[in-house]
Amino acid sequence: MNIPHSTTAMTNSTPDRLPVTPALETKLPRVGTTIFTVMSALASEHGAVNLGQGFPDFDCDPALIDAVTDAMKQGLNQYPPMTGVPVLRTAIADKIEALYGHRYDAASEITVTAGATQGILTTLLCCVRTGDEVIVIEPAYDSYVPAIELAGGTPVFVQMQLGETGYTVPWDKVAAAVSPRTRMIMVNTPHNPTGSVLDTSDLEKLADIVRGTDILILSDEVYEHMVFDGREHASLCRHPELAARSFVNSSFGKTYHVTGWKVGYVAAPAALSAEFRKVHQFNVFTVNTPVQYALAAYMKNPAPYLELPAFYQRKRDLFLDGLKNTRFKLVPSGGTYFQCVDYRAISDKSEADFSKWLTTELGVAAIPVSAFYAQPKESGIVRFCFAKKDETLQLALKRLAAI
Repeated sequence: MNIPHSTTAMTNSTPDRLPVTPALETKLPRVGTTIFTVMSALASEHGAVNLGQGFPDFDCDPALIDAVTDAMKQGLNQYPPMTGVPVLRTAIADKIEALYGHRYDAASEITVTAGATQGILTTLLCCVRTGDEVIVIEPAYDSYVPAIELAGGTPVFVQMQLGETGYTVPWDKVAAAVSPRTRMIMVNTPHNPTGSVLDTSDLEKLADIVRGTDILILSDEVYEHMVFDGREHASLCRHPELAARSFVNSSFGKTYHVTGWKVGYVAAPAALSAEFRKVHQFNVFTVNTPVQYALAAYMKNPAPYLELPAFYQRKRDLFLDGLKNTRFKLVPSGGTYFQCVDYRAISDKSEADFSKWLTTELGVAAIPVSAFYAQPKESGIVRFCFAKKDETLQLALKRLAAI
């Protein structure tokens, strides 16, 4: 193979030697393609109903599209302020106060992000240093650990417990995992992938653990408006003691059925937000201008997010009713748009192999919950997404009933 010399190489005293390519050393050597990409590609290849990756197959409110178009036509197409357009930050602060009773200063404590994943990464980069430990409650969304490692931190894992009431956090084990090096605890409610939700007693137990320490909290609340059966979302914003040390992440993509827009926000006390913004400005700098103005206009009507629990609970119940005709054992889901099932009465395959079999042989894609652990844990559980049209869910249920 002929490799051209660079200009520098040709002026060298040994021009006949090829330049040496240094060994590629990355910060994430063990990270490959995500399970979501793998299963979605497999679903597409086999014409399967994709209940794996968590996105709706239905459109958002046309009024939201119109609002973006209006903003673009008004010439709102240049860089917005680094922290987000003021009218949107004010709308976010108003919503949090109305729902959770905590007032954030829109100017200094709300930052608009390019999706919640960027908010999570930026939070970790601004807080975590080499040698710091971050407690991760597993199963955990797949971006958490790579983000911790990019920041130079060390993840410390505590596994959720699975019982008849579903997945729960063993707070005694979280407390036991705390060390002098603990910099942050990551929590996620409603929880992906399990569908479990924290309540006020969970918040009190978390507060007991961090009280008297300088431990920070990253709270992933992107499914905040998807809590079912009459329960309230236990946002850390509700708890003044926890809010004072927390970065709270949320997502417009999840709330308004526009996951491809990748717009979210982080709410945090002013001192923490100031550090967050130091990284944010060089990580992404700003977020899509017309979409921000559109979201601010759309948020004037709270009905779309206030009605979301009933919207998704109906889909969950439709899906659950259909699954009763199968041999799957249902794992209680109190929130998100995910439903986990135990398939051990059907197969002794590993979760990954069973998910592939479902996709290729039955035509329904799922996600193995084992993929949400640092060291794959086999519990015989897979996750379905029910954020789909009713006809999509009915087709999937018809295929699953054939097992």
